[in-house]
Amino acid sequence: MNKLLAVVSCPIDTYSGYGARSRDFVKALIKARPEWDVCILAQRWGVTKFGYLGDHNEAELATKVIAKLDKQPDIWIQITVPNEFQAIGKYNIGVTAGIETTVCHESWIQGVNRMNLILTSANHAKKVFETTTYEINDNAGNKTGDLKLEKPVEVLFEGVDTSKYFKTSTDSKVEIVKSLDSIKESFCFLIVGHWLQGEFGQDRKNIGVTIERFLSTFKTQHTKPALVIKTQSANSGIMDQAVILEKIDLIRKQVGGSLPNIYLIHGETSDNDMNQLYNHPKIKAMVSFTKGEGFGRPLLEFSTTGKPIIASNWSGHTDFLHPKFTSLVGGKLENIHSTSVMKDMIIEGSKWFEVDQQEAAKVYKYIYKKYKSIVKDAIKQKNYVVKNFSLEKMQEKLDSYLEEYTGNIPIEIKFVTPKPKEIKLPKRPKSK
Repeated sequence: MNKLLAVVSCPIDTYSGYGARSRDFVKALIKARPEWDVCILAQRWGVTKFGYLGDHNEAELATKVIAKLDKQPDIWIQITVPNEFQAIGKYNIGVTAGIETTVCHESWIQGVNRMNLILTSANHAKKVFETTTYEINDNAGNKTGDLKLEKPVEVLFEGVDTSKYFKTSTDSKVEIVKSLDSIKESFCFLIVGHWLQGEFGQDRKNIGVTIERFLSTFKTQHTKPALVIKTQSANSGIMDQAVILEKIDLIRKQVGGSLPNIYLIHGETSDNDMNQLYNHPKIKAMVSFTKGEGFGRPLLEFSTTGKPIIASNWSGHTDFLHPKFTSLVGGKLENIHSTSVMKDMIIEGSKWFEVDQQEAAKVYKYIYKKYKSIVKDAIKQKNYVVKNFSLEKMQEKLDSYLEEYTGNIPIEIKFVTPKPKEIKLPKRPKSK
C-alpha cells in the first residue's frame, strides 16, 4: 500500500526559535504518523546561523531532508509566518507562533485563508487571528466585504523536550559553567532573548527596561545581586556584541550610582549549554518584561529547573506560566512605537504590553528577599509544565488534530497495468 506523502517546509537546520519549533514538530509528526512518508524542505530563517542538524548529530531529521519537491504532496506543512503560507499540497497545514501584538497584518489573514488548517502556539495568537478584520473596498472606496479568518485555527503548544531541559548538576568542564563559576555574586537574575529593534523601552523583548529596572532597584542595596543576559541582535558576530555592550553601558550611565554587575553571554549556544546555564546554582530566577510573545520557549525551558520566574502578565507565555506559581507583572497595552514597526509583521495601529515599572521593581525585590519561600511555588510550576506541556503531550495534541482534520484523506493507490510479456518468435528462414 502506498504511503501518504507529507512534506514539511521549515527552517529545521537553523539556530532560531522557529528552528527549534520545526525540529520538535517534525519529530512529533514522525511518531504520531509512522504510516506517512515524512520529508523535509529545509529553509533559512533570516540571518540566523545554519547547520544545527550536523552540529547536533540529528541524523533522524537529516535523512528526511530533500533537495527539492518533485511531485505534489498529499499533506503540505509550512512552519513560518502566515504571509508566506502557500497551498502546495492536496491538504495544507500552516504552523506558526503567530503574533505578539493585538492585530496582525492583512497579508497574514490572506495567508491563513490559503491553508486548510492553522496550528498556532498559544491562545493569544488564536484570538488575534479570530478578531482581526479588514474592510474590502472597490476602486471607488465603497465597502464590498470583510477580510477575516475563514479557516480553522487550533492551539498546538511548543512542548518542552525533557530529555534536553531538566534539573541537573552543572558540569564544571562546560565553558558557560566556568564563566559563571568565576563571577563573585552568588545570586543572579537571568534574561534570555534577542535584543530586537526599537529605541529604549520599545524593543519587543523589552530588554532595555528590564536592565534599567534591575539597576534602579538594587543600586542602593548593600549586598547586590547580579544580572546575566544571554542575548544578541542581528547576529552572533563581534560587532553585534560591541553594540550590545554599548547599549548596556548607556543604560548604566543613565541610572548612575553604585550599580550591580551585569554579565553578557553573547551568540549562539547549544541546548546542553542552555540547560547548564539554566541550572547553574548562581542563576536564581529568570525575568522577562516582554511586550509580547507568540509563545516564549525560554520561559518554558527554564520552568524545568524549579526556579522562580518573573514575566509580563500578557500574551503567549501566560498559557503555561501558572499565575499561582510564577510572578506575573501587571501593566497596560500601549500603541506600537514607530521604531518597533516591522514591515508586514509588527504594524502601526496595533498594541502590545508595557509592564508597570513600580510593580516590576517590587517583584525584583520580593524574589531577592523571599527567595527560599518562593522556590516552593517554582517547584509546583516545574511539575505543572512537565505534566501538561511536555514534548510528549504536544505529540498527543498533534495526533488528535491530525486524526480530526486529516483522518479521512484517502491514500491514492495507483494500479499500473503490467506490460505484456514479450514473446520472441523464431526467425523465418530466408526464401531461396
